[in-house]
Amino acid sequence: MKEAVLPFDKFPSVDPILGPEMKSTGEVMGIGSSFGEAYAKAQKAANKNIPTSGLAFISVKTSDRKYLSELIPLIIDQGYLLIATKGTAKVISDLGYPISTINKVSEGRPHIVDELLNDTIDLLINTTEGRQSIKDSASIRRTALQNKLFCVTTIFGAFALVEALSKDPASWTYNSLQEIN
Repeated sequence: MKEAVLPFDKFPSVDPILGPEMKSTGEVMGIGSSFGEAYAKAQKAANKNIPTSGLAFISVKTSDRKYLSELIPLIIDQGYLLIATKGTAKVISDLGYPISTINKVSEGRPHIVDELLNDTIDLLINTTEGRQSIKDSASIRRTALQNKLFCVTTIFGAFALVEALSKDPASWTYNSLQEIN
């Protein structure tokens, strides 16, 4: 798996949501016996640390909520507790999973950025669409970037993340490119 290395750490005030105009400063590659292992190795090579448990913040756009019934049990099985904004939290609660609710930044304090600054969140899954929604959630992603928190901005990235979490790094093998068939 190839992973673009984007210089977000050099521009801490930017929104790290991906867009078509972005340019990477390089790329890394992860090779593994499964997609999850390859994804995890690529993230590690890009200096992104994937936490293995803790509190996961989840806020997904309406069109991604249909995937939560499959995604949430995978995240919980990895040992995460969940916190979400009201809309996402309602969907997760209706599925029968325990969830805490946190305000969006626009809904008043305490809100998600406060929790990020208090260092209580370990992982972010934040999918968004539409100009206003992207603008409203930019401070979440920016704060995660500044605090070096692992952040996923697509639902399929979230599935790749949980697959990576299911692979024990102690079982990884490393080969040079010349050794790969």
